[in-house]
Amino acid sequence: MTSSLADMRRDYTRDGLVEDQAPDEPFSLFKQWFADAVQTEQAPVEANAMTLATVDADGRPHCRVLLLKGLDDRGFTFFTNYDSAKGQQLAARPFAAITFFWPALERQVRIEGRVEKVSAQESDAYYQVRPLGSRLGAWASPQSQVIADREALQALVKATEARFSDTQPHCPEHWGGYRLVPDRIEFWQGRPSRLHDRLNYRLDQGHWQRERLAP
Repeated sequence: MTSSLADMRRDYTRDGLVEDQAPDEPFSLFKQWFADAVQTEQAPVEANAMTLATVDADGRPHCRVLLLKGLDDRGFTFFTNYDSAKGQQLAARPFAAITFFWPALERQVRIEGRVEKVSAQESDAYYQVRPLGSRLGAWASPQSQVIADREALQALVKATEARFSDTQPHCPEHWGGYRLVPDRIEFWQGRPSRLHDRLNYRLDQGHWQRERLAP
């Protein structure tokens, strides 16, 4: 196993990233890279899949994959149960990092910053466009809590379906969006011999500073 893992490698030759190809601020470059990923990545890869890293009150890190559901010049938005483990971690320490990896493009983007809840109106607007099953699931699942088995979860779903049998479910107070407001965004483009291109944007007194990092 150790020998086979050591031999696993791929040389990246698809593209490069140099300063004269990069804008002065990071959002337009991210939007272009994201559009490229949507067109290039093939199932089962989801272009908006990202790893979210948080830290709990004891300083212990946690990470998981979830989906980006909003993007504008304010930041990057995702939705979850506020009472979940990640919600409790963000309440204790409202900072996080997210990473996108698009293997077909040999690209990675790392984003760091503070996290804030979006408005109730934004959460409700997204909740209402979700499939019915997902809307019911937001009510039914006590996310991150221990449950007995799959049957226990199915029983909660059936009870929720009965509760809303005569009406459409509304957005629960315990469910909604977070926005990561970035102060650092790094764009990584794979290059041969592990001499990758890394352009880092760092927010300094309200202005983005662009710098190259050694691979």
